[in-house]
Amino acid sequence: MSASGGNKAILAAFLANMGIAIAKFVAWLLSGSASMLAEAIHSVADSGNQLLLMLGGRRARRAADEEHPFGYGRERYVYAFVVAIILFSVGGLFSIYEGVDKLTHPHELENVWIPIGVLIIAIGLESFSLRTAVKESNLVRKPGESWVAFVRHAKAPELPVVLLEDIAALLGLVLALLGVGLTAITGNSTFDAIGTLAIGTLLILVAVTLGIETKSLLVGEGATRADAAAITAAIGGAAGVRLIHMKTLYLGPDELLVAAKLGFDADKPLADVAADINEVENRIRSAVPVARVIYLEPDLYRADAVARPTSGH
Repeated sequence: MSASGGNKAILAAFLANMGIAIAKFVAWLLSGSASMLAEAIHSVADSGNQLLLMLGGRRARRAADEEHPFGYGRERYVYAFVVAIILFSVGGLFSIYEGVDKLTHPHELENVWIPIGVLIIAIGLESFSLRTAVKESNLVRKPGESWVAFVRHAKAPELPVVLLEDIAALLGLVLALLGVGLTAITGNSTFDAIGTLAIGTLLILVAVTLGIETKSLLVGEGATRADAAAITAAIGGAAGVRLIHMKTLYLGPDELLVAAKLGFDADKPLADVAADINEVENRIRSAVPVARVIYLEPDLYRADAVARPTSGH
């Protein structure tokens, strides 16, 4: 994922959420709608999340140093995981608390037309934010890849996070509109409370999904099956070189580490071995450009050696 593409989607989401949050708070103050308060807190949480994603991207660009010789690329995963926690706690749990409170302490809504108008405008703004995220994601999404697969397998966390946030925000707005609208029609504030509970449940589900996917990246994921196969083919395409075994690890969204043991004939001159290793490195980088850190260990080739490349994801 290009940094500019991710930042564009994050910025669009941030600007939309800040404007929506202010409008929702005003609507809540004027109407007393629990759904509007839940949605306002949701938008504030989303705005903070976008700031965290931008901060994580900035910190990840720091150069490698003695304490972190492989750089800071995985900080983007850390900040994405924090986003999931905030969405779960500030967004989801608070919304459920407000819904339960509204069920136990019901009160009539005032100036209902205000929250309804704000929600309709917010749906338009969130649709714009989602459209931007989809457009930027399509630039890096593989042909034929489903959106579920894109979210699950993307190594850069920013676009999947923004996509899920925007989808959750749109669904939440629709739920809030239903809750407020049914309350206005029937005069029963229970619908507003139910809408608030539904918003909280939705946010918790999205947060858990984000947390699970980001945790996998934090623990350390290897190359995808396609990239692992491309690297194996690149090594196998070099004359006189056999792959004994290989392991891969993403050091950050745009940096893959490749470590492999290569088999050579016992009578091969050292200078030729060094030349072959250099050729293999070039072949790997050509096949998989994100393979930027490569360690190749030469060994004597044995006929009974079995190549064991790392399994992809």
